Amino acid sequence: MENAQNEKSNIEFVTAKAQPRRKMPKVLTALLLILYWLLQWTWGIIQNVAGLAAFVAAGRGKAYGYHGAAVRNWNNRGSMTLGMFILMDRSHGGDILAHEWGHTIQSIILGPLYLLVVGLPSIIWAGLPAFDRYRMRKNVPYDRLYCEGWATRLGRRTRRPK
Repeated sequence: MENAQNEKSNIEFVTAKAQPRRKMPKVLTALLLILYWLLQWTWGIIQNVAGLAAFVAAGRGKAYGYHGAAVRNWNNRGSMTLGMFILMDRSHGGDILAHEWGHTIQSIILGPLYLLVVGLPSIIWAGLPAFDRYRMRKNVPYDRLYCEGWATRLGRRTRRPK
């Protein structure tokens, strides 16, 4: 009898965890979006001006929004984020988009330090062939670099099941 009660409580616990999360009220969503844009264009102005220039220069790829960020598909190898502007490799999926969105949050947190603390290390880690070989040879995940793992953790918050 005790086992049956334990099984029943375990089933109820699992069922409770599987319930969908509540939707955020539209007013709160709108306020958070305004705050996101305000912080990007004040505290993160440097990377946003650079991001807007890159976004326009990237050409005619499909453009769309993602949690307040502007996203454009492009033909270059890899994806990149400057401020609230995300340039996505066409072959990358939703997990990479969420990771790149995490970089937009880093932009808000770090402001003018973003390019030095996140941008430069990311470019070196992703762009130098020596680091590509190192990651392949030692089986080191891309997220091992502090700022990349941080972006992934921030981005995962947008990828929770609804």
